[in-house]
Amino acid sequence: MATTKRPRKRLTRKQLRARRRRRKKILRALILAAMALLLILIIFFIAKGISALVSTSKETNSKSKQEAVAEELVAENADADGGEGAEGEDGEGGEGEESEAEEPVKLEKPERTAPEFNPHAVDSTRPSNLILSTDVLLNGMLLSGGAGYASPFGDIQFGLPEDYTDVEGIIGFRGDNFRNDPTFGVANIKNNKFQEKWTAATSALSFKSGYWSGSGWTGQPLIVKWPESVKKHMNLYESAKAKEDLVEVIYACMDGWVYFLDLYTGEATRDKLYLGWTFKGAGALDPRGYPIMYLGAGYDSNNGTSRVFIINLLDCSTMYTFGNNDAFSMRGALSYFDSSALVDAETDTLIYPGENGILYLMKLNTQYDEEAGTLSISPETNQVKWHYWGTRSSTASFWLGMEDSACIYKNYIFMCDNGGNLMCLDLNTLQLVWVQDVLDDSNGSPVLSIEDGKLYLYISTSFHLGWRSSSTATVPIWKINAETGEIVWQKDYTCYSQEGVSGGVQSTPAFGQYGLDDYIYVTVSRTGDAYHGVCVCLDKKTGEVKWEHTGVYAWSSPVCVYNDDGTGRVCYADGGGSLYMLDGLTGEVLDTFSLSEGVIEASPAVYDNMLVIGTRDCKIFGLELQ
Repeated sequence: MATTKRPRKRLTRKQLRARRRRRKKILRALILAAMALLLILIIFFIAKGISALVSTSKETNSKSKQEAVAEELVAENADADGGEGAEGEDGEGGEGEESEAEEPVKLEKPERTAPEFNPHAVDSTRPSNLILSTDVLLNGMLLSGGAGYASPFGDIQFGLPEDYTDVEGIIGFRGDNFRNDPTFGVANIKNNKFQEKWTAATSALSFKSGYWSGSGWTGQPLIVKWPESVKKHMNLYESAKAKEDLVEVIYACMDGWVYFLDLYTGEATRDKLYLGWTFKGAGALDPRGYPIMYLGAGYDSNNGTSRVFIINLLDCSTMYTFGNNDAFSMRGALSYFDSSALVDAETDTLIYPGENGILYLMKLNTQYDEEAGTLSISPETNQVKWHYWGTRSSTASFWLGMEDSACIYKNYIFMCDNGGNLMCLDLNTLQLVWVQDVLDDSNGSPVLSIEDGKLYLYISTSFHLGWRSSSTATVPIWKINAETGEIVWQKDYTCYSQEGVSGGVQSTPAFGQYGLDDYIYVTVSRTGDAYHGVCVCLDKKTGEVKWEHTGVYAWSSPVCVYNDDGTGRVCYADGGGSLYMLDGLTGEVLDTFSLSEGVIEASPAVYDNMLVIGTRDCKIFGLELQ
C-alpha cells in the first residue's frame, strides 16, 4: 500500500538557533571526546615506549656477565690494536685481506694484586683441637714437634698462580699452585659441540688380588708444548720432532704405562714408558720447563710397594724414586701417592704429600744444560719429612694420609687428609698454623681463590661408608677463610655411599673466571639416591644454588673452558660414561658425548679447543670443542 509523505514543518528562527546551539554542543563534545581519545592513545603509546625502553634497559643491565666481559675485552683489544677497523698492510683492509681487526681477540687473565695474608688460628681452628703431635725428620735426625727445625732450603715462597710457570700447557693436576685451572688457552666454541678427533688404546695391569684398567680417579693428562731447544734432545720420533707446533699429551694410566701422544692426531710421539705400577694421579711436570716428570704410584703391584718416580723426559729414564716402605710413616706399609707434586723454582725444592701420612720436601740439586741436552738431579741430601698424629688416629690408622693435591700460597701449604683434617702448614717452620674439621675422608683437592683482596679455599669431602653413618650422611661444600680456617659458608647435600665406591664429593671444585667469575662448580655423587648425582653451580659470595644438572653420579672433576670473549662453558664426565657441555650461567645442556658404556672417573684437561680424557674401559679420547 502506498504511503504519503507528511509536509515538513517550517521552524522558527528561535528554534533554528536552538538547533544550531545543540549541534555546536554535540560537535564540541565530539571534538573533546576525540581529543581525549587521542590523548589517551598518545599516553598509551608513550607508556608503551617507556616500558620497552625500561625492558631493554633491564635486559641490557641483566645481560650476562660473559657478554659484558666480551665487550670489555673486544674494546681493550681494539685499543691495543689501534682501534676498530684497523687497516691492513696495504691500507685497504678490504674483504679477503688480512687485517689486525680480523684477528681473534686473545683472552688474557686479569691482573691481580697479591692479597694481604697473615694466617693465624682462632679458637675453633687451633691445631691442638684435632692434631695431637707432629714430628720432623731432617736428614735422618728426628725433631719432636719440629723443635729446632731450620729450613735447609732457604725461604720457600709461592706467588700467584699465573706466576707459577711459563710453560705452555697443563703441567699438573688442575694446572698450578692454586689448583684452579686445568686449561690452557681459549676454546673459541661456536657450535657448542664435541667432535671426536682421535682415540688411543690403553690396557690393564693385573696384580695378586685383581687388576686396574684404563684411566681412573683422578687420571688427568698433562699437556705441554715443548720449546724447540728442549724438544731436539728428546727421544721423540723423528716425525714428532720435525713437527714445529707439536703439543704432547703425557698420560700416566692405571695399566702401568705412560703414554705420549700428539694432541691433535692422537699418534704416538715416542715409545710409551712402562713402569709397572698403577698411576691414578696426574703426576706433574717441572714448572721451570725442565724436562722432568714427578709421578706417584697409587697402588702396590707385583713389583712391590708403590713409590714416587722422578723421570728424565729427555730419554724417559728413572732418575730417582722414594716413598716406598718408609719407616717414618705412621700408617704402616701403605705408601700410595695420588698427589700431584709442586716445585718451588727459586729454592729447587720438591714438595710432595703422601697417603702414607708424610709430607716430603727435598732439595733436587738440579743440573740442566738446555743447549747440551743434559740433565741430572741429586736429592740424596737435604731431605725433610713431616708427619702428624690426629685425635681420630688412635681408633683407625687409615685416618692418616694425604690423597689430595695440595695448594700453596707464599710459604703456606693447604692439604686435606683421609681423616677429616684440612691443614695449613708453614713450609719454612713446619709448624701447623690452623686446622679445620672437614668431617670425613677427603679426596678432592682444596682450591685457592682471591676475592676482593682476600684469600679463600673451596673444599668438600667424601662419605666413607661406616665412618659417620651406614646409611646416609651430610656432605657439605665449604668456602673457608684461608687466613684463619674459619667457615664462611657451607652448602649441604645428603649423600649415599657404597663400600669401596664412596659417595659425596670425590672431585675437585672448579671456580669460574672471566664471564663465570661469580660461580664455582662441583660434582656431588650419590645424592638424591645411590646412583645419581649433580653438577652444581654455586654463588661464590653466598653459597646459594644457581643451577643443578642431575645425572649419573660423577667422580670426575668439572672444567671451565672459555672463548676469547670471556664466555664460558662447563664440561664434566659422569659415572655412566657421558661427557657433558653445559652453559656456565644457566646449566643448559648444550651437548652430550658418549665416551664409554662404563664409568668415567678421570678428569679432563683442555688445551685451546682440544679436550683429552681417559676411560676405565681402556681408551683415551681427543675431542675438539667446536
